[in-house]
Amino acid sequence: MTQPSVILATASYDHTIRFWEAKSGRCYRTIQYPDSQVNRLEITPDKRYLAAAGNPHIRLFDINSSSPQPVMSYDSHTNNVMAVGFQCDGKWMYSGSEDGTVKIWDLRAPGCQREYESRGAVNTVVLHPNQTELISGDQNGNIRVWDLTANSCSCELVPEVDTAVRSLTVMWDGSLVVAANNHGTCYVWRLLRGNQTMTNFEPLHKLQAHNGYILKCLLSPEFCEPHRYLATASSDHTVKIWNVDGFTLEKTLIEVFLCFMCYYVSGHQRWVWDCVFSVDGAYLITEMVKLLHPWVSKPNPWFPSKIKEKIFIYHLRLPSPPCLAPFCSLFLFNWSHFG
Repeated sequence: MTQPSVILATASYDHTIRFWEAKSGRCYRTIQYPDSQVNRLEITPDKRYLAAAGNPHIRLFDINSSSPQPVMSYDSHTNNVMAVGFQCDGKWMYSGSEDGTVKIWDLRAPGCQREYESRGAVNTVVLHPNQTELISGDQNGNIRVWDLTANSCSCELVPEVDTAVRSLTVMWDGSLVVAANNHGTCYVWRLLRGNQTMTNFEPLHKLQAHNGYILKCLLSPEFCEPHRYLATASSDHTVKIWNVDGFTLEKTLIEVFLCFMCYYVSGHQRWVWDCVFSVDGAYLITEMVKLLHPWVSKPNPWFPSKIKEKIFIYHLRLPSPPCLAPFCSLFLFNWSHFG
């Protein structure tokens, strides 16, 4: 099948995965995902496959095929899979789950090859650019570095005791690590100069970024250089762009949300759950959720029964970034150059 030059893929609690033309907003392919909601999407480095993390499995789909069936299934987790990603050559995949484990899967062989016990529900996992260390964050507030060469945990950090680490991000050159938690705080570390591993962190900055949970933090990609940014998305209904040089606030992306949401019913919740940079850093794609039951006294924000979702694309290099197009659905990644 013919693919657009730029592809946006989303997935949702509505049990679907959708592929969109980023410029027109047209959905050209839908895959049904009946087993569970989809918690996370990730693409393989060769752009051939899409991994969808659900509960409690991971399914691998062929992006260039029209078949709705997965080409492979990974099933040894026992709870929600909250993180998934790939080694740079696409030889293996990693995952993190609320079952308290981090797993490694060799894509050339069946089954799970390695398993690490976090002793807490894993919310986020990232791979260091050196390709030999995984960094995980869990619900108990622990950050652990897993040395894949030594096959052991080489470092443990606890920025705030009993405060869930919701998201982790590593700068493309391995110079910075940022952890975001449920108190709206970002903790930033850098490597000690001359150190070649992630096992030694040097505290750099503590940033009180939001008034609610930070649901996603993300450092800008290589082709954004010489500019370096940190994007944070929060339950306080905002996305913020921070200049990494001094961690000063560059932009708050809220006005467009309010413009599009001017019809909302009082009491609706509009959490921004996810964000991703385009490859060149010129665009930021965000996802927002509204709960549609404001009359419920104590809704569960993590698994709402009724939700309305929108995707927004912002041009970050304009003085006041406009929203280019709204989409529907949840959780996303970038295929290639947006522009």
